[in-house]
Parts: sequence; structure tokens; C-alpha cells
Amino acid sequence: MGPLTLAFDVYGTLIDTHGVMTTLENLVGTKAAAFSQTWRDKQLEYSFRRGLMQHYESFAVCTSDALDYTCAVLKASLDKDQKSELLALYRVLPAFQDVAGGLTRLKAENHRIFAFSNGSAEAVETLLKNAGIRDFFDGVVSAEDLKSFKPNPAVYCHFLRKSGAAGNEAWLISGNPFDVIGAISAGMKGAWIKRSEEAVFDPWGVPPTITADNLLDLADKLAFNG
Repeated sequence: MGPLTLAFDVYGTLIDTHGVMTTLENLVGTKAAAFSQTWRDKQLEYSFRRGLMQHYESFAVCTSDALDYTCAVLKASLDKDQKSELLALYRVLPAFQDVAGGLTRLKAENHRIFAFSNGSAEAVETLLKNAGIRDFFDGVVSAEDLKSFKPNPAVYCHFLRKSGAAGNEAWLISGNPFDVIGAISAGMKGAWIKRSEEAVFDPWGVPPTITADNLLDLADKLAFNG
């Protein structure tokens, strides 16, 4: 197999968005798990809605607004400093345990590796550096360049232009089914990282090109697929 162009989603694929759990447990106690999930779900929903409405605000604003919503719906009385603490943590979330090993394998096979995110380039650079994985990447491509969000087809076309790749040689790797479906619909191949047994892929009749449990499994399956 020749080298591929691999576009890695960041939040929820490389970086564990539930890495705020310890702090949440200290702040909201038994509501921590529900708080983390609601915050993440609403963050994505707000980005989708803003993209459709063409009423752009950055992914950081979507994250902050989603935090305010979560506090309201779960009746969590967090003050300004506590919210600031959580938002600051979102810039230094940890990578999943398999990420460094998987990227090492893929880099050794001479694949071109990019981080491709709804987050700003600056926020993604900060995340990758703090997680100790920035050196694996040939570059960072952000949807913010277009003032839109995945899964807008234009965002995937933007990645192809920035990376200089053709759709049939470019893979989107994501733990988010909407992202995989979006990339395949835009002409790319798509690998779904199924990080839990309970995860369900959207039944839209657009299956992932491959499904992997983690990045090491991904490296094996990409080699076989080639």
C-alpha cells in the first residue's frame, strides 16, 4: 500500500472530551457523567445549528454556550471562575491511551497525517502539544478557515485543497459518526473509531469504509485494506 493522506478528527477521536471528569466530580458530584455528556452533545448541536444558519461563532463559543446550557438544565450553580476553570481544561484535554502508539505505526508507514477539526488551529495546536502528539502531524486544518463546521461538504473539500490530496486517496478518521458520513458524502473514505461497545453508527445507509476499535486496530485495517 502506498502512502495515504489521513485526516484525524481531534475532539472525541484523538482527544478525550471526557477528560474533565475529575474536575466535574469535584464541582457537581454525582451529576458529573451527565454533565460531561450533555456538555459535549450540546457543543456539537450548537456547531451544527450555527453552520446551518450561517450564523458563525467559533467552536470555543459553542463550547462556552453549551456549558451555560448544561449548568442551567442540570441546575448546577457554577460561578464564573468555575466555568473558566472548565473552559481552560478544554484546552489541555488528554489523548486517548492508544493514540501515540497508533500514530507511531501510521507515521512509520509514511502516511501523511493531519489534524482536521472544527476547533480553531490555535486551539488544536495547543491540545496536540499538551497531549505530547503534535510532532506526528504534517499540519493542522481547521473548519474555522471557512467560518463553518463539519459536516458541511465545503469543509471536507477545504481539507482536500489544503492537503493537496484527491478524495479517493484521503481518509477521514473520526470517533463521530456524523463526521465519517460527512466525509464519505464529500468523496473521501471514512474510518470510524468505535471507542465503546455501546456506540451506534447512524443508520443512514452510508456505512464507514472501515470500523476500528482504536488507532492500533486502525493501522492494521488500513494495511489490510490497501
